[in-house]
Amino acid sequence: MIKNSFKIAWRSLKKQPFFTFINIFGLSVGMAGALLISLYIFDELSFNRSFKDANRIHRANVDIKFGGQAQEFGVLVAPFAETVKRDFKVVEDATRFRSFGSVLVRRTQTNENQKEVNSTYADPNFLDFFGLNLLEGNSKTALKEPNTVVISESTAKKHFGKSSPIGQSILIDNNETFRITGVIADLPKNSFLKEYSIFLSMEGYAESKEANWGSNNFSTFLKLIPNANATDLQKPLQILFEKYMIPYAQSFMPGVTRQSFESSGNYIRYSTIPLLDLHLAGNRVAEMNPNGNKQTIYILSFIALFLLVLAVVNFMNLSTAQSLKRAKEVGIRKTLGSNKSALVRQFLTESSLLTFISLFFSLLLAFMLIPFFNQLSGKTISLPFFNPIFWLVLLGATLFLGFVSGSYPSFFLSRFVPVEVLKGNNKSKVGGGKIRNTLVIFQFAISVFLIISTLVVFQQLKFIQNKDLGYKKDQILIIDDVYAAGNKLESFKREVSELPKVESTSLSSYLPTPSNRSDNSFEFVGSEPKKTIQMQNWRVDHDYSETLDMKIIAGRDFDKSFATDSTAIILNETAVGILGLKPDEVIGEKITTVVDNGIKPVYTIIGVVKNFHYSSFKDEIGALSLRIGSNSNRLIVKLNSGDFKQSLSQIEKKWSEVAPGQPFNHYFMDDSFNNTFEVEQKLGRIFMTFTVLSLLIACLGLFGLAAFNAQMRTKEIGIRKVMGASVRQITYRLTKDFLKLVGIAIIIALPVGWFVMNKWLEDFSFRIDIPLWIYALSTFSAILISILTVSYQSIKAALVNPIKSLKTE
Repeated sequence: MIKNSFKIAWRSLKKQPFFTFINIFGLSVGMAGALLISLYIFDELSFNRSFKDANRIHRANVDIKFGGQAQEFGVLVAPFAETVKRDFKVVEDATRFRSFGSVLVRRTQTNENQKEVNSTYADPNFLDFFGLNLLEGNSKTALKEPNTVVISESTAKKHFGKSSPIGQSILIDNNETFRITGVIADLPKNSFLKEYSIFLSMEGYAESKEANWGSNNFSTFLKLIPNANATDLQKPLQILFEKYMIPYAQSFMPGVTRQSFESSGNYIRYSTIPLLDLHLAGNRVAEMNPNGNKQTIYILSFIALFLLVLAVVNFMNLSTAQSLKRAKEVGIRKTLGSNKSALVRQFLTESSLLTFISLFFSLLLAFMLIPFFNQLSGKTISLPFFNPIFWLVLLGATLFLGFVSGSYPSFFLSRFVPVEVLKGNNKSKVGGGKIRNTLVIFQFAISVFLIISTLVVFQQLKFIQNKDLGYKKDQILIIDDVYAAGNKLESFKREVSELPKVESTSLSSYLPTPSNRSDNSFEFVGSEPKKTIQMQNWRVDHDYSETLDMKIIAGRDFDKSFATDSTAIILNETAVGILGLKPDEVIGEKITTVVDNGIKPVYTIIGVVKNFHYSSFKDEIGALSLRIGSNSNRLIVKLNSGDFKQSLSQIEKKWSEVAPGQPFNHYFMDDSFNNTFEVEQKLGRIFMTFTVLSLLIACLGLFGLAAFNAQMRTKEIGIRKVMGASVRQITYRLTKDFLKLVGIAIIIALPVGWFVMNKWLEDFSFRIDIPLWIYALSTFSAILISILTVSYQSIKAALVNPIKSLKTE
């Protein structure tokens, strides 16, 4: 019986190759797109699951509002880990990281450094805490002593080749020597530690031992006892503020109490987030790695579903459209004794066979496209051919898809009345016109929505790229790790400044694009009541504002001729606004840091710099200050327009003279800026790609329906031509019905697109207002595409000689 059903199904598919091709192509494209998106989503959802006891591990957070600034931190104070472990029985263990960023590494026997992108101090227990085994060394003792280090396998090979690095010494940043006590396998790409290759012992890091409750720098992870509920920990954590933070704050804010602190609108609130949720929900200040976004997962899930739905709708539409051709087949089968369930089973067999053929081509298509998709998404995913679960899920999904796509056509066809269809009296009832029209509307509504979404995403990206940032990012070269030049750094800066194509230079670790950040509390001297402000505190040199074309809107810039500028400070507009003053009014006023290693230096405000963007466009521009300092990891070089290659070559030559054996690490600021909205760029590329695919699938279905429509109206067209109708009139008549459906789809899609994309834009503090031309272009595109799709079949039918279509009458 089953064999016979498959034979009949195969013959039926062969009998109508055009419609079979359209269905297989549409399903293959839809399934391939959905498969690639599913692999991406699975990778995103699998982050951090490889760690031991991952379901019991939580990362501690703190939300702080102080001095007019509200921020959500993913780092906490040094004593927090030991305190919660001691004070809360529900906490089984705790461990900390202190991210250190990129470092220069070299063996003590050599003079040549190599750069490691991410390094961190780590508590000695972190290996056992996360269940990480060492390839070499003892995980329990590897980081017990100061100045010991665990390195990744790839780092070990880079620096030591095939020889064992255990017991060898490396020099970090030409400054401190560490002994290698362990080698760890490269960490999974789907973990928060994926970019880290250097783990320095926390035992030798002085700040980690301080009882400082005012400086949040440590990523802190808690492991709860089995069966503990993290929700029950959230309220007790708030006790820490009054028990430890307030007594600490009283040392520099005499008389402060919890009540007085909170009555001013300030707060400090502790919380935790599950490790398994960290990648998609942990977008806070000072994350150890850039995280994903739940919204992106939701969007991609809908796109995958849309692709499958579009392909299924095509199958349903074309199957019901051909019902007239198969009506007599159904009538004969019923007359010969077939019951409804047998007919349903036969039609479901056809849809399942078609779906499994499509599965083969979709896998082939996905395999071919996966390199492009990885480039598009920034992933390194692959098809897990050797994973049995993958095949079980794929086969189950294919069976379900076959059932869904074939269910309506099979039940629709099996209900025909034999007497009616064999007499030819059922023509008006077959074909499922209303349902088919509804499905066409649904298809094009999805496609128009995706067109709107793609245009909005790209317009927002264009807005970000073209917005006045408050600084110059073009033709700005950043030379990284210049501290390797030692006491020749100022000489290097001077020599670079003298090059013909160099306009100006500046030394600082702080850039508006991703770089160092330093957040401090300041107090306005002499104000009653006392005014406090939390703001970024950047150490720069005298040429910083000039090199980056930042505008001083009040007062003056730093000047080497003023010896007092060592205690001068420049504020941005946001900081001045929080103090409740105008830019001109703040000049000459004094502020002091609330705490700075127990000392309270006083700074004189000499200028106000125009607000410039130094974080995501999703955030408002925060308060910021600039002061003269010596923290100089980077040389900022403003180049004149011209041959950048020549300038780079000249600068590199100067570098090799002052820092022989040190790597020349450099990049352009505009590239770094573009990386800050990489997530949105990926989303835009994905939207564009799958919008094209959805339009392709929808147009295939429309093309097939237009062909069937023209075929069913052959005699009508012949009679109209005999009666004098022109090709244009016939083409218009055949096309207008489809255009009505597309018009309804547009009416549905426009408000949905407006609502959804405005919701997406709400995440941005700086955003576009969706222009009307986006809706107009989406409408025009949908109409044009549908006309081009349908008109070919309409014109083809209109050009047929009426003698051929009427010769049997």
